[in-house]
Amino acid sequence: MLPPPVMPFFLQRRAVMLGLVAAGAGMAATLRPSPGSVPPGLIPFGAYDPAGDFANETDFTIEHVFLPWEDVAITSLFDADRYAMDRNRALLVTLEPWTWSRSERNTARALRNGIADGDYDATMRSICEVLAALNSPLTLRWGHEMDNDDGQFIWAGWRPADYIAAYRRMVDIARESVPGINLMWSPLGDAGMEDYYPGDEYVDLTGLSVFGLQAWDRANYNRDRSFAEILEPRYERAERFGKPIVVAELGYSGDAAYVASWDAAVRSQAARFPALVGVVYFNYPEVYDWPQGFGRPDWRIGERIVTIAS
Repeated sequence: MLPPPVMPFFLQRRAVMLGLVAAGAGMAATLRPSPGSVPPGLIPFGAYDPAGDFANETDFTIEHVFLPWEDVAITSLFDADRYAMDRNRALLVTLEPWTWSRSERNTARALRNGIADGDYDATMRSICEVLAALNSPLTLRWGHEMDNDDGQFIWAGWRPADYIAAYRRMVDIARESVPGINLMWSPLGDAGMEDYYPGDEYVDLTGLSVFGLQAWDRANYNRDRSFAEILEPRYERAERFGKPIVVAELGYSGDAAYVASWDAAVRSQAARFPALVGVVYFNYPEVYDWPQGFGRPDWRIGERIVTIAS
């Protein structure tokens, strides 16, 4: 169950427990003043926040952690759990099915065939053993943005039937090992995402990704785009499945007015997006290059305001 102060609000927001993630350097920053700035609004808010910028914020209910399933100290999840529990927050764990080390295992073929052959069942079970021992309300997000075929992820761009089979196999293990776990199926949200839907019984929440880069908008649209404009078509695609929706990755960067407009919008549009039950900020620099030479935007709250050429 969610801790008492959080539970009533989530019950009002669709009776779903969100499990999100925090970790890393933020756990070492628990005693220093927090420079975090939570956007105004009522929709539950959280972040991937490895530097601990939101450590002392109280209007913050979701801690987000990213984890590869190989070559990682899986027991670090206990630190994330304590960090979340100390702050009365839920935990979202994004589990990436690869290693962050250079390896011949990091190929789509090796992953796809390995899952189908059962080679990764033991890996998933070992992770789930740790998840089962955590105390925070927990949501698992496995193999996200599978519909985004830009080369970032070795689990993305597969034939939908292959991805669905892999997803089902892994979350079956999760449900067997971690009773009561919530499962987030989390496409990027572009056209075609629906082809990867694994079925109602395999999804408790639908996650989406929304990033706003003012310089990109002006170069490609000759104007600034709003949070609602980018979210709306993705939300409409997700809404058809009837599951509560979370913006599982959110970032925006631009001049002060652009950032302020997004800040004012991301938690205040419940009437327009009634199925939206949470937004989770990605408080870290981009890790992959944007196309057209836009590099890696810095989404961190202290770095996201930049000068935009007119």
